[in-house]
Amino acid sequence: MTSGMDWALLVGAAVLLVAVAAVRVSTKVGLPSLLVYLGIGIVLGEAGIGIRFDDAELTRTLGFCALIVIIAEGGLTARWSTLRPVLGLAASLATVGVAVSIAVVGLVVHLLLDLPWQLALLYGAVLSSTDAAAVFATLRRLRLPSRLVATLEAESGMNDAPVVLLVVLLSADLSAMHPWWYELLIVAYELAAGAAIGYAVGAAGRWLLRNAALPSAGLYPIAAVGLTVLAYAGGAVAHASGFLAVYVAGVVLGNGRLPHRRAILGFADGLAWVAQIGLFVLLGLLSSPGRLREALVPAMVVGVALVLLARPLSVVISAVLARPVRGPRRPGNRVGWRGSAFLSWAGLRGAVPIVLATIPLSAGTPGAEGLFDAVFVLVLVFTLVQASTLGPAARLLGVTAPGEAAELHVETAPLDRMNADLLQLEVAEGSRLAGVHIDELRLPEGASVTLVVRGGAGFVPGPDTRLRTGDALLIVATAAARDVAERRLRAVSRRGRLARWFGEDGEEDPATR
Repeated sequence: MTSGMDWALLVGAAVLLVAVAAVRVSTKVGLPSLLVYLGIGIVLGEAGIGIRFDDAELTRTLGFCALIVIIAEGGLTARWSTLRPVLGLAASLATVGVAVSIAVVGLVVHLLLDLPWQLALLYGAVLSSTDAAAVFATLRRLRLPSRLVATLEAESGMNDAPVVLLVVLLSADLSAMHPWWYELLIVAYELAAGAAIGYAVGAAGRWLLRNAALPSAGLYPIAAVGLTVLAYAGGAVAHASGFLAVYVAGVVLGNGRLPHRRAILGFADGLAWVAQIGLFVLLGLLSSPGRLREALVPAMVVGVALVLLARPLSVVISAVLARPVRGPRRPGNRVGWRGSAFLSWAGLRGAVPIVLATIPLSAGTPGAEGLFDAVFVLVLVFTLVQASTLGPAARLLGVTAPGEAAELHVETAPLDRMNADLLQLEVAEGSRLAGVHIDELRLPEGASVTLVVRGGAGFVPGPDTRLRTGDALLIVATAAARDVAERRLRAVSRRGRLARWFGEDGEEDPATR
């Protein structure tokens, strides 16, 4: 027994270390790391080293556990000030957009592949959810307008909840189903109850962590992640959406100015990486490469329909419905054709559709094996194509934001105690920040440029220091001044020192003009 455990630990540790090293390699060559992890699983599986694994039910269970951690990390790192303006559009994409995608893909699959309606709609449901892990990992490497990133991240954090409910529903025996209006009411209840439970757990946990005075700083990250898991479990026990509860609880906790916030985010980030690695390797083990060749044609048909038809249509319809009929329109809910095109192309699929495909597989739904194989091939091919072209697509559409200020995640307890944040800003080619003096930035009280790195050497700037292309700035800002400072920096990066005279306030993305 001990010998078996030792070998398992040896293989597990080796896989983990190889996967960690693969992150560095995949980042340098522009290859999505999830494909590397899936490849590791395939190599370890029956077509490679020979480890045989075919337990779809165990994969589904472990996959759900991994998704809990991944979604929790996404919620904890989401800033409410950035999330709030795009909440309407993100919620529309996660609900109406999902319904449109299911309908379009289901129709195409039924007509072109001649599959029964239940299985055709199941294809659409499994593939309608964008993947939180793929979105978080890919978008954070790009310099994009904060609202586009926030919309995609919020959508991927929220759309798992309705999609899981619909996949479970379509995987069951349709003859035993209730009337459609009853099932719709059940889905609405589960989403509403999940959001309420998540908010309640997050608010209570925020108060407890602020007032608990735990004896060790290392306990705060454990408690924060434990609270998000509690939100999922509470939602599941109440027959509500546990995934939505996780995301909402994470957002409430992450925006609560918790003690040792940096340590909490670092711990959640590390757990999310472990969850992603384990999930993708496990899914690679479950696949059968010998069957994937037969799934190539169905996967391409479904993938083209999804990327070129279903996703763009769902984005356009969701954007239209997210606009308020009366009253002022929020900039975050207003998307021009450039923003819509990028949102359509950036709807990445990753491990989530493969995990969802294990639900009908474990339930014994007719055609589920072919569905799993087609989804696996589709994720491999289209993730490689889409993720590797997001940067060029953003530049082609003109939605890049090289002057955006990005949060620098570091371990700094003193900054936590001072209720302050560090911002990092790079003066990229074409940014109007070049040529501007430090005092012309006119940052709000509570924000200051503390360091400039130029040509590999750092120095403390003075009021008359003129910024140059290629400079990197380190900015310290209090919590109250941070959002105003970011808006001012965005405004100057777009229109220069006379940004305010031109009416530029840093609020609206170039893509929405």
